[in-house]
Amino acid sequence: MATLEISGLNKSFQVGKQRREVLRDIDLTLADNEFVSIVGTSGCGKSTLLSIAAGLEDFDSGSVRVDGVPIAGPGLDRGVVFQAYTLLPWLTARQNVEFALKAAGRSRAECREIAAEHLQLVRLEKFADAYPTELSGGMKQRVAIARALSYRPKILLMDEPFGALDAMTRHQMQELLTRIWETHRLTVMFVTHDVEEAVYLSDRIVVMGLGPGRIKTTFEVDLPRPRREEMAGSAGFIELQRQVLRSIREEEAGAAVL
Repeated sequence: MATLEISGLNKSFQVGKQRREVLRDIDLTLADNEFVSIVGTSGCGKSTLLSIAAGLEDFDSGSVRVDGVPIAGPGLDRGVVFQAYTLLPWLTARQNVEFALKAAGRSRAECREIAAEHLQLVRLEKFADAYPTELSGGMKQRVAIARALSYRPKILLMDEPFGALDAMTRHQMQELLTRIWETHRLTVMFVTHDVEEAVYLSDRIVVMGLGPGRIKTTFEVDLPRPRREEMAGSAGFIELQRQVLRSIREEEAGAAVL
């Protein structure tokens, strides 16, 4: 169980002889077991924010803490899943999960047992000995999720994890992630361009604005759990989706004027 606290965060990149400000004064806290989606128009810094939380990028000022402790690079307290599957092609599904566990210092027997448990969690136990080239896109992403969860992180950071999947597979993965989250109660930061996906999955939706990236507004998702497919047709779901889209489009319109 974990709380992720981002306070006064500022980030810039060197572009030629100048520095370009990417994130400004980001204050965001994810509570224990909370599922928070980050949305916004392209270029607002969503992925940069997630990479900083993962310890994969540095920042200019501010702080990032897990349970009050400042992060110092990547750590086993945070699991990360990207849009690209990042599986090692010469290893089977099981071996890809075991690879992460070996790095965490687990014994061979523990690696085998935990990998089997997590492949079963994502419903891939029958494909444990398959190589990535033998798996569909959705299956590869399931392996990536199993790997990220296998070393029991406190926080799961996901950057457009279903963005490369077809619509049907994407929906299946959303249902799978919802089931896993409801069972294991992880703290999740989820970056997505898909507002419907954000509403379906989240407890809270954070809209980021442009120029430079900042938190524009936050929406509470007051929809009952467990979430089900038919909920997407409800009046409350549709109205919240409309409000979030309007907030994003306001930023896009402002950027067009600039």
